[in-house]
Amino acid sequence: MAKKNRRYQILTEEVAYRGFFNLIRIKLRHTLFQGGWSKELWRELFQRGNCVAVIPYDPDLDHIVMIEQFRVGPLKNEDSKWMLEIIAGAIEPGETPEEVAYRETREESGCEIRELRRITEFYTSPGGSSEKITLFYARVDASTAGGVHGLDVEDEDILVHVLPFEEAYAKVVAGEINSGIPIIGLQWLALHREQLRQEKNSQ
Repeated sequence: MAKKNRRYQILTEEVAYRGFFNLIRIKLRHTLFQGGWSKELWRELFQRGNCVAVIPYDPDLDHIVMIEQFRVGPLKNEDSKWMLEIIAGAIEPGETPEEVAYRETREESGCEIRELRRITEFYTSPGGSSEKITLFYARVDASTAGGVHGLDVEDEDILVHVLPFEEAYAKVVAGEINSGIPIIGLQWLALHREQLRQEKNSQ
């Protein structure tokens, strides 16, 4: 089916729940690859604003700054409820993704960004969530990172870790880092790490 023939129709839409996140119940139909239309489908959409994630890396020290905090997502599984992640935060009205990257890096790690590069955008769980992540690489001075950070008004309790890249990536391989966003960020860094270090040496 040509892309121009791909269509969908939203027939009804209602808010099933409104809170920290919203849950939208939608009745829709869409065209099929073999022609015609699907039957009318009910789908729930977990709705939240778009977000930013940042890979804070120090090419001089070959260290990455990561954060650890309590997460409700694993609550019903056997996994640890405290997860090792990269910096991330929601885009507030009127903010650009770049502004969020600078703000969240300062709030969650105490680091100041020396260079910022936009890498890509991706959906975290497109089967039912609207969340789209803009991923950045940030060059930082990892020697300034450490301690406990976060905003009291948001009940944040964030412990900063500064890890050699090899140690952080080994945690991905071993399954100790089991959140999608830091896995994507560290895999990108694994592919581009030598280039980033070479650029640092040529400056």
